[in-house]
Amino acid sequence: MKTQREEYQKKLEAQLDEWMADIERLKEKAKIASAEAGVKYEESINKLEAKMTEGKAKLKDLMDSSEEAWDAVRLGADSIWDTMKSTFAEVKEKYKDKDIK
Repeated sequence: MKTQREEYQKKLEAQLDEWMADIERLKEKAKIASAEAGVKYEESINKLEAKMTEGKAKLKDLMDSSEEAWDAVRLGADSIWDTMKSTFAEVKEKYKDKDIK
């Protein structure tokens, strides 16, 4: 049976995979966008990739933490994850149903 810690890690890994797919879709849209729109896409992509790096680092911290430190590390991860969620939601909303020319 999986522990709460293992389930939490798997949940975070799955979310990172989903967000990476979102970034890849934005990169595809950026390739066919106008020059001006492409710049905006790149700015958003860079912002998201920075958040991904932060999230991966926190996930590594979680995986490397001792049982005693896990709760404290998890609380920090929750905070970062909340920020990441809102950043990704903001970018998704910004480009939702957008015509690319």
